[in-house]
Amino acid sequence: MCCGSSFGTFEEQDKVLVALSGGVDSSVCIQILRDQGFDVQAVVIRFSPAHDAAVRAAQTVARQLGVPLIEEDCTEEFEQQVVEPFCAQYCAGRTPSPCVLCNPRVKFAALARVADRLGIRYIATGHYARVTEENGLYYVRAAVSPERDQSYMLYGLPQNILARLCLPVGEFEKSDIREMAASAQLASADAPDSQEICFIPDGDYAAYIAARGLVPLQGRFIGPDGEDLGPHKGVWHYTVGQRKGLNIAYGTPLFVRRIRPNGDVELARGGDEFFSGIVLTDAARADGRPILPGERYGVKVRSRAAAASCTVEAAENGSVTLRFDEPQRAPAPGQAAVLYDGELVRGGGTICEML
Repeated sequence: MCCGSSFGTFEEQDKVLVALSGGVDSSVCIQILRDQGFDVQAVVIRFSPAHDAAVRAAQTVARQLGVPLIEEDCTEEFEQQVVEPFCAQYCAGRTPSPCVLCNPRVKFAALARVADRLGIRYIATGHYARVTEENGLYYVRAAVSPERDQSYMLYGLPQNILARLCLPVGEFEKSDIREMAASAQLASADAPDSQEICFIPDGDYAAYIAARGLVPLQGRFIGPDGEDLGPHKGVWHYTVGQRKGLNIAYGTPLFVRRIRPNGDVELARGGDEFFSGIVLTDAARADGRPILPGERYGVKVRSRAAAASCTVEAAENGSVTLRFDEPQRAPAPGQAAVLYDGELVRGGGTICEML
């Protein structure tokens, strides 16, 4: 349930600070830890105005569970570290992962900061993942439930966070968590699952970015045979692998294969949106060891993808080239590529190019 072997007793580690969102997973996380004997406090983080409802929900759950709740405002950090890069990436034709950016830079940094302020060593969240200690180092580990696994989103967490992190929900199926919440009559028992882009509740990221006064790269659709198929609406409307919303009559289904630096969108027939490899930037291992040519990993190119077997073809100064054993569909620049060794997350980086 908890990180490493240091949780074998409760003598010096009987306090835990839980990030409470008001949803069912973080609510049950508190209940599980209390049942284990921990003295639990909670913090709700306000990331943006879109999170005000989550703050209210967390207040309700905290009152119901009788746990002290601190409110931490991180709107400035969230704007600078997540929202601005998110918008800039979409304007440039990339597909960013806001949760991957937020977790190490804002959410877990704030959680640890509040815990330090309170003199609490251990921290916890309701993520579906686990933490494992190996030779004195800590690694994110896949959840018991493969359908709910969120280990991909946590690949960037540093050792000083992993060493104090508890992820009790990762030991259970979602149905178990819902059942626990219902049994405890928690207000969050029937709360819907969180949105993929939490600061854009309606999911219309193009409208959100446009409302901020930004303008995407413009360009033209380039057909499978290099033909000019006319102008498109702006690169933030498209991502690699996309089929719907192209509004092109071609006689056969087309997919986005690549978005060029100049704003042109390359289209392909079905099957041609597969690639034999990818190049990563800012690639690193969780243990600080270099990624070396010839190493073998399983790599996820999106959060819900299966891990694909690959070999490190080249690695230098944070740039890593991975070659898949079998071509993979639509790895999108801007997305994270996360390296696995079985269930353990060994590291990752950001996709910058498809091969």
